[in-house]
Amino acid sequence: MGDRWHVEVDRRVCIGSGMCVNHAPKGFRLDGARQSHPQVPEADADEQVLAAAEGCPVEAITITLLDGGESVFPPEE
Repeated sequence: MGDRWHVEVDRRVCIGSGMCVNHAPKGFRLDGARQSHPQVPEADADEQVLAAAEGCPVEAITITLLDGGESVFPPEE
């Protein structure tokens, strides 16, 4: 069985670029104020969602493992 992730968008940081939706249209949506929201906050690991987090120009997306809470993105330094 693969990893399960918790995906979160810090809407205080989100600038509504839409890059997350471009990278992972099934993973994110923009609301009427152009703020990003994960489609499903708790989901199976997904390379497109990871690409969206990595491509966010303001790093508003965080991904952690559901089991244990370790950071997937941004990587721990």
